[in-house]
Amino acid sequence: MLASSKKLSGAKLSQDFDNHLRIKNFPAFTREFWGWRESDLATPSDDLSARLPEYGETLRPTWVVLGGKGQPEHLILVEELPWGTNFDKAGFQSEENRWIASPQARFERLLRETGVSIGLLVSPERIRLVYAPKGESSGHATFPIHEMTMAQNWPMLAALHLVLDSDRLFIGPENQRLPAILEASRRYQNEVSIRLAGQVLRALNELVRGFQEADRAAHGRILGEALRHDPNHIYGGMLTTLMRMVFVLYAEDRGLMGSDETWLQNYSISGLYERLRADTGQYPDTMDSRYGAWAQIITLTRLLYDGGGHGSWRLPPRHGGLFDPDAYPFLEGRAWESKRSDAGLIDPPLVSDGIIYRILQDLLYLAGERISYRALDVEQIGSVYEAMMGFTVETAHGVSIGLGSHHLVIDLEDLLTKKPADRPKWLKENAACEVTGKAIEQLKSAASVDELLAALRRRISKLYLDQNSNPVAVPGGGIYLQPTEERRRSGSHYTPRSLTQPIVKTTLDPVCAQLGDNPTPDQILGLKICDPAMGSGAFLVEACRYLGEKLEKAWIAAAAIRSSDSPRTRSRRSTGSRKKREHCFATCRLGCVTF
Repeated sequence: MLASSKKLSGAKLSQDFDNHLRIKNFPAFTREFWGWRESDLATPSDDLSARLPEYGETLRPTWVVLGGKGQPEHLILVEELPWGTNFDKAGFQSEENRWIASPQARFERLLRETGVSIGLLVSPERIRLVYAPKGESSGHATFPIHEMTMAQNWPMLAALHLVLDSDRLFIGPENQRLPAILEASRRYQNEVSIRLAGQVLRALNELVRGFQEADRAAHGRILGEALRHDPNHIYGGMLTTLMRMVFVLYAEDRGLMGSDETWLQNYSISGLYERLRADTGQYPDTMDSRYGAWAQIITLTRLLYDGGGHGSWRLPPRHGGLFDPDAYPFLEGRAWESKRSDAGLIDPPLVSDGIIYRILQDLLYLAGERISYRALDVEQIGSVYEAMMGFTVETAHGVSIGLGSHHLVIDLEDLLTKKPADRPKWLKENAACEVTGKAIEQLKSAASVDELLAALRRRISKLYLDQNSNPVAVPGGGIYLQPTEERRRSGSHYTPRSLTQPIVKTTLDPVCAQLGDNPTPDQILGLKICDPAMGSGAFLVEACRYLGEKLEKAWIAAAAIRSSDSPRTRSRRSTGSRKKREHCFATCRLGCVTF
């Protein structure tokens, strides 16, 4: 790392008037810091450009990095931008830039149009590595020059050097070069989605446990009416709460909520987690007796639904079903089917800070590393939703516990009434749980709930273990989530774009071919797609992308675009219109699709 720092100091950097280091000559920087040859960085040809006929402009890179042996001819596109450029902020329309979009959005389109998936956005004060493979979501990592010269940030500097060093790009084994590393990272992202879905399911179970405790403290006032009228209303409220948190985390990581201190200190989910983490460090034994975090979640829900702000900071209202406070009144401690009053006070359920902290821990960290929601696809967010589908809310008659990978809950007190010799067979037939080895004798000889838990220790679902892997049973009279027969039979699986894209293309190519060589926008918008088993909507989202691209081409051919949006964005909005979504919901009656 020290050697990398010396390399950076020795490159073509100078001190600006405001004490910020900057790159004065990028080609020289590549040779001195990364060890590139002068011939590695070339002037791009005309075929490395993206024409935007709808705006009358063409996107072009500043440089192209030529690939080595066994690599694509064009390995990396580079675009140099002037000092002070904000990579993520849309500029002003000018004669040269008629498409009003951020440098990042423009560069991503250039990469996709040219088929070069790796790019570098460079300004005198920062370098951004961009990965935008065709047909997949993009990702990027930004390296600020001035910060990297400080000793505490040398690991970041070393990463920049190792990722783009000449040995990594041109010389090393093919499976250790940058393209292979980025492809492997994308495959790992799919694994992250699967593991995150499992953690979110655990968080859902934790939230159910938290409301069960809050209801007990309120003598049944919170959940009593819902349990009498519609127990699955409780399940809907819990699922919605988790999806609210996931969507806010996604918006925060994408910078959609702003960076105002009012938001960060008082409303943001990430800020709430940091405060709870600090409290856990100071008061680890009292977190389940402390309250306040749940009230902030309620406040956040109302703020996002109604809009609001302070000073110059403003959030617009979002009157959608996801954040509607009246959808599940019990979440605010209100009576069944009650409507909120702007002047009325509420008595929020006493869901402990410990519960909220453990939920956010599962949402934000995976194997000790912070999850980047910014890098997740819409389908991956959908897979999180799908993992929580297919449960019903039931009330335990006796002490109960969940077993196996299906999390099927059994009544332990009822199991004790079975003949000892019949217990293994009963578990296999009714809970898909096969007990083997010494555990069989323990199961047969068990005379108490505790002895049953000891016998079934290795079969207990992960959802019913605490952080120390101790069983957490559902008490008699408590509620729990029971998987439906459909969930146990089919399960839920994340479907990556590498699978949905070829299937959708194979399915819809013949349909579009019937429209002729030059279909009109109205013909494309007249198509209706239905996926009867849509789950989280992965195939429908890909169908929206596919038809959006067809519509974009039809618009360009008809010269019908009159919008500041990119044609791709506008076409996807049209193909995924509210009318079409409502048609899909009416047909399928399942799940949630996000276009």
